[in-house]
Amino acid sequence: MKNKRQLFGTDGIRGRANVEPMTSETVVKLGRAAAHIFKQRPQKMRHRVVIGKDTRLSGYMLETALASGFCSMGVDILLVGPLPTPGIAFITSSMRADAGVVISASHNPYQDNGIKFFDHDGFKLPDSVEADIERLVTGNDLMHHRPTDSDIGRARRIEDAAGRYIVHLKSKFPNHLTLEGLRIAIDCANGAAYHVAPDVLEELGAEVFRIGVSPNGENINRECGSLHPDKVSALVRQHRADIGIALDGDADRVIVVDENGKEVDGDQIMAICGRMLKKEGCLKKDTVVSTIMSNMGLECSLADAGISLERTAVGDRYVVERMRQQGFNFGGEQSGHLVFLDHATTGDGTLAALQLLAIMAREQKPVSELARVMTLFPQVLKGVNVREKRPLEELSLTQKAIASAEKKLGKKGRVVVRYSGTEKKLRVMIEGESQPKIEELCDSIVDAVMTEIGE
Repeated sequence: MKNKRQLFGTDGIRGRANVEPMTSETVVKLGRAAAHIFKQRPQKMRHRVVIGKDTRLSGYMLETALASGFCSMGVDILLVGPLPTPGIAFITSSMRADAGVVISASHNPYQDNGIKFFDHDGFKLPDSVEADIERLVTGNDLMHHRPTDSDIGRARRIEDAAGRYIVHLKSKFPNHLTLEGLRIAIDCANGAAYHVAPDVLEELGAEVFRIGVSPNGENINRECGSLHPDKVSALVRQHRADIGIALDGDADRVIVVDENGKEVDGDQIMAICGRMLKKEGCLKKDTVVSTIMSNMGLECSLADAGISLERTAVGDRYVVERMRQQGFNFGGEQSGHLVFLDHATTGDGTLAALQLLAIMAREQKPVSELARVMTLFPQVLKGVNVREKRPLEELSLTQKAIASAEKKLGKKGRVVVRYSGTEKKLRVMIEGESQPKIEELCDSIVDAVMTEIGE
């Protein structure tokens, strides 16, 4: 039986800034532990790690602590400042660094922050390596491994990191196509892509209308971005734009709205892109990878085009792991993490938007028409704050409610109950043919959870 991890969740370490574990003291230890792991790689003259962040106020504090930890173990630091998570993965790989670190809590409010690691190749670290880092953070094994004199690490800033990433993104848009004539609304969530994403779109020829591009350290994700697509929807209607693009705080996910302001989620984008990749003969093994949370409508749409859907546990890292293990090249999550493995090593909201825009330009069709390839099944998702994450099998009332819901739905629906990997929450998702029915069944499970472990 695996030991329960105390620091790492499904997407790195996350919590309220300046409260354990997201304190300077613990982050220094984290930097030391990670440095020790990465220095075990084939010997180089100097080991290097890239550190980037989003626009949260606490990023300054944690960046300094993390850099101190790495330098104290003899690892040199390359600081890139605010940059989207996929941009940091790209810089890590392109600069042949030993690893990359992202300081971000993604879509969470500014009070939170987090840390996640990329390996030298731009892919997220496997669970086993994260477990090794955690063991070193909580132990005393590093007391006698600190270098001195000229062996201490040094830090320098990569001033043109954003420009390198912009060039990288533009290179992924077909050379024979242009965005000229398109009116694009974009909401950057006052986050890491606040200047990168709009600049890419403008340089490819689009007329861009932007919001969420004035970060002040406290407004990241605040009533904007991918969690609040109504904001970019209003911008689309205001400027009669052809499409609206909403990113989250670290820009690794995207939600789109069509020319009428109607939301197009990650599942629908996967249906559009998956079918197009298949049509062009570019979808490896005719398979798309998603999670247990994806809508049944995605499965039906892909099947109509002769495409299989493989489901994984929730978390884009598990989608990527399955893709790499089985040789697939496209997958993602309903939340908008979309991974085009031929172009990137992780979810990239701006890159995904560019792939969709390329389809629009090539097919000369609006988003609303492209989205018709998939019919969404009614779905409801509710979260419950919990006191503790007890094993679900120990919750008798909850198990009874789940069994009852599954029986009533039969083969015409699904029930998924799972704990959040980053928050003290339990999530209940139900799909079926009738919205009122699944709402009622979801409420019955939520009530049982509240009775047993609700906060």
